[in-house]
Amino acid sequence: MNKQLQSTVSAILVAGKGILAADESFPTIEKRFKALQIPSTLETRQEYREMLFHSPGLSDFISGVILFDETLRQPSTTGGTVPEMLARQGIVPGIKVDLGTVALPNFKGEKFTQGLYQLGERLAEYRKLGARFTKWRAVLKIGTDMPSDAALRTNATMLAIFAALSQEAELVPIVEPEVLMDGSHDLAASEEATSRTLRTVFETLANHRVVLESMLLKTGMVLPGKESSNQSNVSEIAEATMRCLLRSVPAAVPGIVFLSGGQEDLEATERLNAICALPSGPWKISFSFGRALQSPSMKAWAGSKANLKSAQLALHHRARCNSLAVQGRYTSNVENQK
Repeated sequence: MNKQLQSTVSAILVAGKGILAADESFPTIEKRFKALQIPSTLETRQEYREMLFHSPGLSDFISGVILFDETLRQPSTTGGTVPEMLARQGIVPGIKVDLGTVALPNFKGEKFTQGLYQLGERLAEYRKLGARFTKWRAVLKIGTDMPSDAALRTNATMLAIFAALSQEAELVPIVEPEVLMDGSHDLAASEEATSRTLRTVFETLANHRVVLESMLLKTGMVLPGKESSNQSNVSEIAEATMRCLLRSVPAAVPGIVFLSGGQEDLEATERLNAICALPSGPWKISFSFGRALQSPSMKAWAGSKANLKSAQLALHHRARCNSLAVQGRYTSNVENQK
């Protein structure tokens, strides 16, 4: 196994730490800024993300940050580049490399992810710019005849080629097949769809000779659809999630990091804590949250330098809560210690 890849995996999977996903595309961050009446410009995006990355004590709870292409290339206000600034704090810089989703022809409502064209060249450049890991997101939807075999296999193949190219470039791939919360399906349907997805992905990774020990899985918790009339409790969600992982994820995978996938920040933390409180599988479990880490901080910042300290405190609190959740030690008392 490649020593560089193993070193990166170990640096990310530090006990009690997780990943901050700060890789929102231009349309996504514009949508979130617009809701708070913040203009999305080069300057505001840079100011916001630097506010996050300079939060005092962030490295106590965060081991890696997923960056967007724009941010990876930016200089830091403290000197050097953003990846160099993160590395100085002991935080591993990573990069989102997919180019978003488009409709899958002949399969209404289903999508596949773009970005394989010239990916090898982009990965070589990202490596030179300081990235040490990569991420590619695929999305699968639950519904009538969904996810289809075609959607599963198309997305799994792209994830596998991405992962193989990343490892070839000495970058650790984070493979992210996200089964969306959208819909009225119940917990059992979610578990079935997530199991099918993960099994297809790992079969395809093996076919493409991806070294499982040198990658990470980013997946969602097993959740009922947002419109479901049968919403499951925290314990049911934790048990279904762990059962699904034990049946679908090979023991060779060193770590699983959960995405928040549109959950409210407290919900995501509570459910993460319940999962991590169960008897563990063969892998290390942590988080790779975007909105569920950033939302309180973005609201506190609201585009004003005057709110810098309160915004950073909000991020510190959420990161600490999720760090404790990874250890199964999060409580309502911790939540209230702001």
